[in-house]
Amino acid sequence: MIILKRPIITEKSMKLAQSGLYAFEVNKWVTKPQVAKEVAQKFGVKVLDVKSINVKGETKQQRRMVRRKYRTKGYKKVLVQLKKGDKIALFETPKEEEVTVTTAEGEGVKLKEKKDLLGRTKVKVEKTAVGAAPTTQRKVITGK
Repeated sequence: MIILKRPIITEKSMKLAQSGLYAFEVNKWVTKPQVAKEVAQKFGVKVLDVKSINVKGETKQQRRMVRRKYRTKGYKKVLVQLKKGDKIALFETPKEEEVTVTTAEGEGVKLKEKKDLLGRTKVKVEKTAVGAAPTTQRKVITGK
């Protein structure tokens, strides 16, 4: 018997997660006490409140050659409020780590490492050098 289908991870739900509200998609027939019990068991947290929303399916139109309308399925969304201090790891935002790397020329370059939700590492290189004179930059001259 599946109660929680998936967590809803969007920009809005990540902002709500910072204030203690976590969003999940559930089966249509599930009640609030069942959701509270399931979240408490799966994540080891104390649930204070559960709010449920029935999201209606959208009517969309098919493009190109065939002009037909179809309706997408609706679903039930729940917002679970946890006790202050409890968190669910799925909704945690990754933090950036700064690392200084020395290049072959002896310049120090700052790298920002960031992990996404799936645990993959993204690296972003800052353009400013650390502890070295700034390098010369070329100017682009357009002909008139």
